[in-house]
Amino acid sequence: MTEKILILDFGSQYTQLIARAIREANVYCEIVPYHHKISYTQDLKGVILSGSPFSVNDDRAPEVNIREIAQQRNVLGICYGAQLTSKQLGGRVERSEKREYGRAQLNITSSNTLLEGIPSQSQVWMSHGDSILDLPQQATVCATTDSIPVAAFQLKENGSNDIYGLQFHPEVYHSSFGKQIIQNFLYKICGCKGDWTPAHFISDTVEQLKKQIGVKKVVMALSGGVDSTVAATLIHKAIGKNLYGIFVDNGVLRKGEYESVLETYAQLDLNVKGVNAKKRFYDALNGLTNPEEKRKAIGKTFIDVFDHESHQLQDISFLGQGTIYPDVIESVSVHGPSVTIKSHHNVGGLPDTMKLSLVEPLRFLFKDEVRKVGLELGIPHELLFRHPFPGPGLAIRILGEITEEKVGLLQEADKIYIEGLKEHHLYDKVWQAGAILLPVKSVGVMGDERTYEYTVALRAVTSVDGMTADWAHLPYEFLGKISNEIINRVRGINRVVYDISSKPPATIEWE
Repeated sequence: MTEKILILDFGSQYTQLIARAIREANVYCEIVPYHHKISYTQDLKGVILSGSPFSVNDDRAPEVNIREIAQQRNVLGICYGAQLTSKQLGGRVERSEKREYGRAQLNITSSNTLLEGIPSQSQVWMSHGDSILDLPQQATVCATTDSIPVAAFQLKENGSNDIYGLQFHPEVYHSSFGKQIIQNFLYKICGCKGDWTPAHFISDTVEQLKKQIGVKKVVMALSGGVDSTVAATLIHKAIGKNLYGIFVDNGVLRKGEYESVLETYAQLDLNVKGVNAKKRFYDALNGLTNPEEKRKAIGKTFIDVFDHESHQLQDISFLGQGTIYPDVIESVSVHGPSVTIKSHHNVGGLPDTMKLSLVEPLRFLFKDEVRKVGLELGIPHELLFRHPFPGPGLAIRILGEITEEKVGLLQEADKIYIEGLKEHHLYDKVWQAGAILLPVKSVGVMGDERTYEYTVALRAVTSVDGMTADWAHLPYEFLGKISNEIINRVRGINRVVYDISSKPPATIEWE
C-alpha cells in the first residue's frame, strides 16, 4: 500500500510546488480542493493546508474543520492554512499594517521537530497580507521574523495529532531550508518511509492496469512525445499486444520524425501502426491563414483519421491517454474546471460512438516524474528529454497559408538549427527551440544572381515550465554559423533573423 500525503488546496499559486517538494522526497501526495471529503484510509499519513489568495477574514473565505482533521492525522498549515488554523482554534488574525512579500529572515525561537536541523537564522519567502497576532491558548511560537511575531507555531489539543503552522512558503526555491522543513514533516512527524520511487510506481501501476483492463483491448493515439510514449510503454507492460497504437503523420512533423518515431516504437516492442495522412491534412489546411482555424482543421482531421483507423480494429474497450497531473489538477481546481482546453491535445474529443473507457496511467505524475519513469522503463534519453513540440506541429510555425513546399523549406531549416544546437552542446541548455517560416520575401544576392526568397526566424527560450520564458542568449558565432548553413543549403530561404522577445509579452510560439 502506497503511503500518501493529502494537500487541501485553497487556490494558492504555489500548491503544485508543495506537491513537487513532497514527490522529490519520494513520498506520494495528491492535491484536492479544500471542500473534498477526506477518506482517512490507512495509507493517509498527513494533511497539508495550502496558501490562498483569500484573507481568512473575508466573508467568503474557504474553510475546513481543522480540529476534526487533527483528530485523525498530523496537520501542516502553510500561510493561509496556518492563519485559518490559528483563527479557528482561538487565535487572532488581522490585516498587516505592512504586507510582507519576498525574502525575510527566519529566527527560530524554540526547538521543535518541524524545524529540527534548521539553522537558527535562515532565509524564507513570504507572501501574505494578513498576520497572526495572537495564537490559540495551546500553541507555542517556534519562529519569528523582523516583521511578524509568529512565523511558525506548534499546537496540540487533547486527543489530537500535531498541528504545525508556517506563515512563510517552504515549498519555494527562495526558502533556503524549506525542503528540509517539508521532509521533517513527512519523515519525523508523519512517519513516512519515502519509498515512492519510479520503480515502485511502475510495479504498482502495471498491477493496477492488469486489474483494470484484464484481457480487453486498448487503442491509443501516439504522438512521439514523452507523455504518450511513457503511457503506452506502461500499458504494454501490463497487456502486451492487446495495446494498439496509432501514429499519424499529419504532414507537419519535423523532418524524418515519422520514420524515427516508428523505429523507436519498434525498439520498445510497441504494437504501433503508422498512418501516412499527409494529403488529408494538406487538403484540410488549404487556403487557411488564421492560426485558430489551422489548429481546428488539424484537430478535426486527426480525430477523423483516428476514428477511421480505430474502427478497423475489433473489440476495443479502452482508450489510452497520456494525461498528466497538471491537467487533472486544472480540471478539478478550486475555481472549477478550466474553460480553455486546446483541442489538439485532447483526444477526448473523439466521437461518442466509440464508447470507450479511459486508461490514463500517468494521471498522477508531473512532467519531470514522467521522464524519470521513462528512464526506468528504458525509453531512449533523446525522446524523453526532447524540447516541447506543439500539437499542430509546423503548421503554427508557418505563418500564413500552409503548402507542402513551405513545409519542406521549414523542415530543412529546422533540422539544421536543431542539429546545430545538439552539436554545439546548447540543446539541453534551452527549454524550447524551433524555426519559423515568415510570409515575407526579401531581396538577396547569391554570387552574381539576385534572389527574392523567404525569411526564417529562429526562436530559442529558457524556461522552467513554459508559463514565462526569456529568449536564450545563444552565442553570436553559433547564430552566424546556423544562418550561413540555412541560407547556403536551403534553396528558397535567403534571410535568417533571431527572435529576442520574452514571454510575456510575446508567446513562445508565433501562432
